[in-house]
Amino acid sequence: MCRRICVVVEGKEELRKHQNLLPPFSKVVSHFGTSGLSVALATGVTHPLDVVKVRLQMQHVGQRGPLIGMTGIFVQLMKNEGFRSLYLGLTPALTRSVLYGGLRLGLYEPTKVSFDWAFGSTNVLVKIASGAFAGAFSTALTNPVEVVKVRLQMNPNAVPIAEVREIVSKEGIGALWKGVGPAMVRAAALTASQLATYDETKRILVKRTSLEEGFQLHLCVVAGVLSTLITAPIDMIKTRLMLQQGSESIRIYRNGFHCGYKVVCKEGPLALYKGGFAIFARLGPQTIITFILCEKLRSLAGLHTM
Repeated sequence: MCRRICVVVEGKEELRKHQNLLPPFSKVVSHFGTSGLSVALATGVTHPLDVVKVRLQMQHVGQRGPLIGMTGIFVQLMKNEGFRSLYLGLTPALTRSVLYGGLRLGLYEPTKVSFDWAFGSTNVLVKIASGAFAGAFSTALTNPVEVVKVRLQMNPNAVPIAEVREIVSKEGIGALWKGVGPAMVRAAALTASQLATYDETKRILVKRTSLEEGFQLHLCVVAGVLSTLITAPIDMIKTRLMLQQGSESIRIYRNGFHCGYKVVCKEGPLALYKGGFAIFARLGPQTIITFILCEKLRSLAGLHTM
């Protein structure tokens, strides 16, 4: 009799654990909403650097030559296309930020909790795997918006809806997923390096120093340099593939690996880091703004910190 009661109690406890894995819908909305809003606000601030980065990456495609630096591209944009050119593609950029940012940051913690429930561990490898999954999955879903954004950043006369129609009519609906492979690899590496580093460094600092939760701690644990070194070449390959137009028979690049090979052979190894400084200049502030805002919004929404 006692054994039967114990089994029933254990069964109820297991059921309760499973129920706790499914939070209320309002909490899920708050979780993803705070993540998406923080990324969107950070994107709005740093978007001009993203436009400059794309223009830098598209210099001397398929050939070697003297490169114009970040300042030169900025001056060129202002002189030839005006101030508005710095915000080309802003609409799809903000749309993507809400969707991609909400999923990327929003999925990281549930994925980490799922790993903890399944394997009983939240070590740094689990955090890296959680970040990689969240980044890759989010990018696979939002790649069409990224393609439209990049196309608009290179064409000052394009309109978002008209650009989508043109892409689909001329290149097929599959063209909206151009560059999705490198984009997923980049997002996986970026999210893993950013979130895992942020999460683990914050844990160590809180445990071993006098720092406590707050602005000072969140500012200390930003990993912009690491993210840039890992993702800059993949970002450049992704941009080249997304901007490649025409049928398969006349395309310069067949896939991400072929693109990287052609760039190294024809433009030199350092060409993989075209726009690298602009990526760093953008990722640093964007990461700081994103994490500080996200932590603050989560606190206001009654959610625990990352």
